[in-house]
Amino acid sequence: MTLCSSVLLRIESSLKTSFIADALAMPVHWYYQPIEIDRAFNGGIQGFEAPPDFHPSSIMSLHSKSSGGRMTVAGAKGNTSPKQLPQVVGDLILQDKAQFWDKPNVHYHQGMQAGDNTLNAHCARLLMRTLASSTQGYDRQAFAESYIAFMTAHPAAHPDTYAESYHRGFFANLAKGCKPENCAMQTHDTASIGALVSIAPLVFSERLRNCSTAGIKITCRAHLALTHPDETLMRVCDDYVQLLCCLMEGADDAQIKALLITASKGAAKFDLEKLIKRNLPDHQVVGQLFSRACYISDSWPAVLYLAYKYLNDPWQALRVNTNVGGDNVHRGMVLGALLGLTNNSVASSWFVQLQDHTQINQEISALLDPAKLTR
Repeated sequence: MTLCSSVLLRIESSLKTSFIADALAMPVHWYYQPIEIDRAFNGGIQGFEAPPDFHPSSIMSLHSKSSGGRMTVAGAKGNTSPKQLPQVVGDLILQDKAQFWDKPNVHYHQGMQAGDNTLNAHCARLLMRTLASSTQGYDRQAFAESYIAFMTAHPAAHPDTYAESYHRGFFANLAKGCKPENCAMQTHDTASIGALVSIAPLVFSERLRNCSTAGIKITCRAHLALTHPDETLMRVCDDYVQLLCCLMEGADDAQIKALLITASKGAAKFDLEKLIKRNLPDHQVVGQLFSRACYISDSWPAVLYLAYKYLNDPWQALRVNTNVGGDNVHRGMVLGALLGLTNNSVASSWFVQLQDHTQINQEISALLDPAKLTR
């Protein structure tokens, strides 16, 4: 792909919009009742906010601190394995945050500031830095080493309190002596939208190095397998990669809508065009027709629906995504990456309000450095 300025600007807008979407949704992440969002923020989220102390839907206290998934009966009683392995949350990762996991209704992102990004967004930034430091493209081993160092850093290298199941499962297996490439743990929520958060920067970097779309799909599958080994998820990722590669090259509204419709008939297996014609309220589409939860079977169709409906109003798309609740943070990052490739209005208006906008801007610039990419 030619490193023309228009392509680089689209990619820059995509990445910035993705981080904006994450920070926008952060204070109401995993609120499962939109009415609770209205109670916490009159009229819903309209801009960056800090998370409230009380989270009405939080079940962080039920999540295992020793492994992926939820707590077992033994875990609830405080028992560890026969070998007395370290507790993942507290001993290996999130060393100063374990105490917040033991209380009901504590916000998943307690203590963060308005405009802060969540852990998975920080992992996407980590991948950007890893890619920018290489002259050879994606290196799975190099990323795994960087990921382990980042997650176990003390003091913490990010402001978050919660780590998704895949993080905990990975470090539980690492503590057992598994090699990093074999640490992925399959749980009930392995096939989740959070897995796709780091895919966009990987796609952009590889495509700008003139890798084929087919080759990028293989690379992204290898990257996902490090933490999210699930074939259903891999097939969705293939469709996401296809969309990103096509949108990078530029397309008009009709072409973009056609691409979204094609994606809906792939791994998502629904008819987006027919759904749009029904003109249902957004909270009925994302909340009833499709679950608000993280599972890829519902979250990916929700992304495609919002991208199509609000193609010409990306800020409204991000607000709607935020205020329907559920796993809006990770849905938002994927949605923002798609819409940012077609419109830079959100990036232009909101990016400088992110807490880490200066550092993120430098990381994007390093990722897209033409001198490095053309060596």
